[in-house]
Amino acid sequence: MSTLKAWENYKIIDAGNKEKLEQLDDILIVRSEPVALFNKEKPDLWHDVHAVFKVSAKNKGQWQIHKPLPQSIILKYRDWQFISALGKFKHIGIFPEQAQNWDWMQNIIHESQRTHLKVLNLFAYTGGATVACASMVGVEEVVHVDAAKKMVQWAKDNVKLNNLTHQRVRFLVDDVMKFVEREIRRKRQYDIIILDPPSYGRGPNNQLWKIEDHLIPLLHKLKQLLSDQPLFLLLNSYSTHLSAMMIQNMMMDVFDQGSLQVNEIGIPISNSKKILPTGVTGKWTP
Repeated sequence: MSTLKAWENYKIIDAGNKEKLEQLDDILIVRSEPVALFNKEKPDLWHDVHAVFKVSAKNKGQWQIHKPLPQSIILKYRDWQFISALGKFKHIGIFPEQAQNWDWMQNIIHESQRTHLKVLNLFAYTGGATVACASMVGVEEVVHVDAAKKMVQWAKDNVKLNNLTHQRVRFLVDDVMKFVEREIRRKRQYDIIILDPPSYGRGPNNQLWKIEDHLIPLLHKLKQLLSDQPLFLLLNSYSTHLSAMMIQNMMMDVFDQGSLQVNEIGIPISNSKKILPTGVTGKWTP
């Protein structure tokens, strides 16, 4: 398993009984966590929190606020800053475990010593990978695509916060599959492709996405968008029903040449030997 390096002001204090206790700067929150199928180690720390996300029927829920909260919090990793806030579906505007993938991307880009690289970031959320790639000297353009208008605006704010507005970042609110099909017709190509698809979702025009049905067809299409000298394709999955081996098999159906590394990723729990699993990452390089 690949694990997260330390953020400056984010950590998981404890986890267990399908919940996790997180610290964002000096704010404590509790969120549901289906993979925390073990016991809490620090039960006394769970009582004095600022907010709790309570799951209700049909896997929905809402935040219960117990103490005054700022409208947003700036989370810091390395030289980057990201806006965090309590949102719908228990989201906080950032997936902290993805920082290890940002580090890996930057290392690959740096070691390649290449310039004029074109990056496609799909299901791009609030732009963590967009910031990581746009801050690299060798990157000429980042195309950031997400179906949610609010998330794209959030990503724009993160890019601005990191003083990267001078970089060539193109933001698009679009259905990923439809966008990719148009790019194929336009004969566009990218040296780097990043995708972080949800288990289930809908596009701006109510287009249905189900990862078990649509991931392999999407990967086949993305293979057509890779340049003649691609650097990498990185896939991240949070779907608890898709194991690392299942993701590996799906990627092997498409990428039968080159190198493929598929690993679980996770976040160490503070002052504990336990690691909270947070997803699976597949990395293809030629």
